[in-house]
Amino acid sequence: MKTVLRHSLTVRVTHWLIALSGILLLFSGFGQMPMYKRYNVVKIPGLGWSDNFEITLLLHYIGALFFTAGIAFHLMYHWKRKEFGIVPQKGDIGESIKGLLSMVGLAEEPSHGKFQAKQRVIYAVFGSTGLILVATGLVKSYKNLGAIIVDPMFLQFVAFTHTIAGMLFMVLFLAHVAALLLYRPLIPSMFTGRIDREYVKKHHSEWKVE
Repeated sequence: MKTVLRHSLTVRVTHWLIALSGILLLFSGFGQMPMYKRYNVVKIPGLGWSDNFEITLLLHYIGALFFTAGIAFHLMYHWKRKEFGIVPQKGDIGESIKGLLSMVGLAEEPSHGKFQAKQRVIYAVFGSTGLILVATGLVKSYKNLGAIIVDPMFLQFVAFTHTIAGMLFMVLFLAHVAALLLYRPLIPSMFTGRIDREYVKKHHSEWKVE
């Protein structure tokens, strides 16, 4: 075949579950600041409700439910299958720098397996940010349950961390989309699961595929 399977259906569904719920979290989270009335987002057709705190909070909880479930499933699924190819390895920082320099002709691109070193580094940063969002979000939700006393200073720290992690997540998300535009041959794999075999030979020469 001219293509190689890179992502199974399970992986693709999990990816889109996390991605779409992440987008919902960002939109609903910023909606609680509030921002959308000030910057006229409410005037966009169909978004007149976007400055309603109760609605954005409900959407935030819904997004958080799917986001947390997606991350939990992702971790358990690959742990059970012993699939750790995306986990950072020793030397990934140096290999990532070489990979970035190769993009502008200042170095030779290192040989790669299924995942490039910079992809593993980005995964670690993305994943850590997601876990921080989940952990701090759970604390904030726990506080909202009712007659539960949480130290105000601790809660302030958690809220600040949650906001910063949310902003970092948005930056990483935008960088992820930009990177895909640079590596357009990888885009189909997020829908069909397959990429061109010649691309694999050129950019992932250490990946043993059938």
